[in-house]
Amino acid sequence: MLTKKQHELLLFIDGHLRRTGFSPSFDEMKDALGLRSKSGIHRLISALEERGFLHRRHHRARALEILRLPDIDVPPTPAPSDSPTPVPDSVPAPAILAGVVDVPFVGRIAAGNPIEAITPETTRITVPATMLGKASHYALEVTGDSMQEAGILDGDMVIIREGAQASDGQIVVALIDGAEVTLKRLRREGGDIALIPANSLYETRVLPAGRVSVQGTLAGLIRRY
Repeated sequence: MLTKKQHELLLFIDGHLRRTGFSPSFDEMKDALGLRSKSGIHRLISALEERGFLHRRHHRARALEILRLPDIDVPPTPAPSDSPTPVPDSVPAPAILAGVVDVPFVGRIAAGNPIEAITPETTRITVPATMLGKASHYALEVTGDSMQEAGILDGDMVIIREGAQASDGQIVVALIDGAEVTLKRLRREGGDIALIPANSLYETRVLPAGRVSVQGTLAGLIRRY
């Protein structure tokens, strides 16, 4: 059983990971749960980790991973007694979602050095409908570690919102010279485009805007265990 606060924190972390691709800060978690100090968040995370709902990568900033989610929501009103609000043990996360959608899996993408351009394939994978909007989406398997500090690891499946437009700071699929693709954070610098890794071992690449075209923006991430 989970307490109400443990359940709330778990869902908040899961939602933040789905929206941004990386885990929230302790200040963000503290504010979301209405706690006065970060020590309460530390205790909740430790409890969730002990129960097998959460995995924390020690010695790395903002590196929380959801292993499973409770199968029902906590009631909106507190229980009349002072005892913790019970929540039944969990099932794998996709089972709790209202619906699923099939999207095409179109190949692998480098979170490191660029690799060959994406070649569409016939394989499709099932993803939570809540991860998608109205635009077309596709899935890519990540190879490499250049985006690990943004919570994107080698072997992860990223869900990409198809489109040629992206704002500064978004993580994008970038096609370079019409021949190579890579997953990086985008920033415009005058007439150039900077493709920025999330790993200090890799250098930012700055290329003329005419050499780079955006193939889509990061919409979500799926990790297999």
